[in-house]
Amino acid sequence: MHHHVIEQTPAPGTRLVHCRGDTLEFRLRASNLTGGMAWLRTNLGSAKTARGEIIAAVEMDRARLARDWYDWPMIPTGPDEFEVRIPVSEVGHFEAKAFYQPGPDADPQWPDGDNVSISVSPSHIVGANGIYNAFVRQFGKRRPSRATRKRDYRHIVDAAQATVLGPSGTFRDLVAQLDFIFDKLGCRHLLLMPIFPVPAVYGRMGLYGSPYATTDFLAVEPALAQFDRTATPMQQFQELVDAVHRRQGYLLLDIAVNHCGWGSAIHARHPEWVVRQKDQSMLSPGAWGVTWQDLTALDFDNRDLWRYVANVLLFWCRRGVDGFRCDAGYMIPFDAWEYIIAKVRDQYPDTVFLLEGLGGKVSVTRSLMQHAGFNCAYSELFQQYTREQIESYTPLAHDISSSDGMLVNFAETHDNNRLAAQSLAEARLRTALAALLSHQGAFAFANGVEWFATEKIDVHGNSDLNWGASVNQVDAIAHLNRLLRLHPAFYGNVPMRWVHSGQGRALALLRGDPGDENRLLILANIDTCHRADVTWHAADTGIGGGEQVDVLRGQPLTLSEHQGVVRSRLEPGVVICLAGDPERAAHLLKESDSATGSGNEPYRVLRQRAIAVIQALRMRLCNPYDCGLDDIKGAAQMLLDDPER
Repeated sequence: MHHHVIEQTPAPGTRLVHCRGDTLEFRLRASNLTGGMAWLRTNLGSAKTARGEIIAAVEMDRARLARDWYDWPMIPTGPDEFEVRIPVSEVGHFEAKAFYQPGPDADPQWPDGDNVSISVSPSHIVGANGIYNAFVRQFGKRRPSRATRKRDYRHIVDAAQATVLGPSGTFRDLVAQLDFIFDKLGCRHLLLMPIFPVPAVYGRMGLYGSPYATTDFLAVEPALAQFDRTATPMQQFQELVDAVHRRQGYLLLDIAVNHCGWGSAIHARHPEWVVRQKDQSMLSPGAWGVTWQDLTALDFDNRDLWRYVANVLLFWCRRGVDGFRCDAGYMIPFDAWEYIIAKVRDQYPDTVFLLEGLGGKVSVTRSLMQHAGFNCAYSELFQQYTREQIESYTPLAHDISSSDGMLVNFAETHDNNRLAAQSLAEARLRTALAALLSHQGAFAFANGVEWFATEKIDVHGNSDLNWGASVNQVDAIAHLNRLLRLHPAFYGNVPMRWVHSGQGRALALLRGDPGDENRLLILANIDTCHRADVTWHAADTGIGGGEQVDVLRGQPLTLSEHQGVVRSRLEPGVVICLAGDPERAAHLLKESDSATGSGNEPYRVLRQRAIAVIQALRMRLCNPYDCGLDDIKGAAQMLLDDPER
């Protein structure tokens, strides 16, 4: 039998990242075909079946039989060529591979290589993913100050082994700041550090106890609520969730299911889930050479623990939580996460899972995102300091974001020393770099970055946020988020590459192609003490000498050019953003909020969500999908606004 040389596009083994609402296109080419048919074997559109098999394998010990796979006919588009377009209407991990069948009784002929792997995220994270990381404890009306702590009596309390709990910020205190977070700063996601009860006396570390030392995953810390006979602490948490959603925002909850705190309800109800050492002492986990003494590790060899964790996450989904930051997620087995995420998505398919994989292997992060169902993970850009480190890490981050899942650039996390403690110039520089080098506009920062807070966030205490400081970067962050929300260079898989030449500490990165009118050229001097020259070739960027405009500040800039080499002198720590089409960029940034969508949600995101619903409805006969009434109304309105669609 004659076997044809078959070519598939995308190539076998390709890993793709998409959002719900996208369309996938597969092509198959071969020479000298005589009749026959081409098919795409895939499980796209069968997410519910796939999740069902994952869940049944854990809960009923059933074998996974891959019933989610089927063959989709490809359409002849020319001599020796077939094509198929498939709408992506579900969130999850999928695979596909095309084959040619010469006749009904002939063996299928496949292109060489592995299946195409497709990771699909919820449509609302297609772009403009500004994340504000809030520690509720720090939002009290009496925010701590340096002067107050100089008179603090903690050493006396500790010496007496007494228990004293200081005043804490509350959910309602944070609600009072939501207009600032969503409207002024322009963030779209509020990420809460854990809000569960912490040890008050037994096993407590520090003045307050760590929010990561959870004693009950199904409750909230009472200290985070005001005493109110009409609203319980859980109801006050619900007030916060509802307030976020009224602003078209999304609430992500930080949860550390790898461990619990001393005195946890798990110790009493499920002691078999606690990891014990040879001497029967409970194991405290750790990372980076540090042991977290106020925590006890949980044993994920026990599948009953998997079910418990899945039910915990579902408990919070029912209260409106839109997603989870999974602390130390790389320490939990792949099979456990695959089940937990499938169980949650079976009821809440658009739930976002953010992996905190810092300290783990890159291969583990890639696997958990591409195959287990995580949508995004921490970028390690904030831990790259020199020009060489930044140059080396950025291509890796772009590859992961393009082929496995979106990496989130944090300017600061609660684990790091404050940038402003080093210098205000350093804080401005690193904040701007985190935003402008982000993927799908995934830019995050811990509360206080906007106010140049200098005290490291103390999870056992209540650090100063420097709130309301007259010298701040509130407007700068707001402008960065606006650029990420409006400019096409921060949506989709836009190519990114370094284009600077020569030595020194200055960088130049091109977002887009040289001929793309939406391209952006990012210039940065990472030396905060000295000026630096940055050079690039005009042919590599499409941006040459002459008058340009820095779209970050709206300021004119004159570039010199000699024999095709462009040069710019940068002030210490400065970051500049040049547009391929300055007039178009200026027009985008002057658009009113009403032109970008409803409230805080940009038009592109609304459009993506509407497309996802329309595609799901179109596929309803072969692929039932639970479209909510609000989604259907939104899709209908989008069709009215955009008749061509």
